[in-house]
Amino acid sequence: VQLQASGGGLVQAGDSLKLSCKASQRTFNNIGMVWFRQAPGKEREFVATIRWSGGMPTYGNSVKGRFTISRDNAKNTVYLQMNSLKPEDTAVYYCAIRTSLVVLTTPSGYDYWGQGTLVTVSS
Repeated sequence: VQLQASGGGLVQAGDSLKLSCKASQRTFNNIGMVWFRQAPGKEREFVATIRWSGGMPTYGNSVKGRFTISRDNAKNTVYLQMNSLKPEDTAVYYCAIRTSLVVLTTPSGYDYWGQGTLVTVSS
């Protein structure tokens, strides 16, 4: 399975940006997708996750109320709408395949990752 993340770029504080992550296929154990991000010199941080079957998404504390994760099952694609962006949101954003019913917020819980897309927020 290959994951293709896209949509990153350079924006100003307060702007919005929408990321996409397309999976080449969905396997039987792929129950959803997750977004992480990694800023320079920092550990990879959980951002959001959603299941293909629906239900309430889960968000990291630092993005709650500003970011929205959504899915298009027909396109095997998950989106991350990012509003009210802040300079501290600057990071490489990665998507990964979720195989656990339990929300895992550490990167060690995920085996298949996309290549990442860079988001830079200027002040």
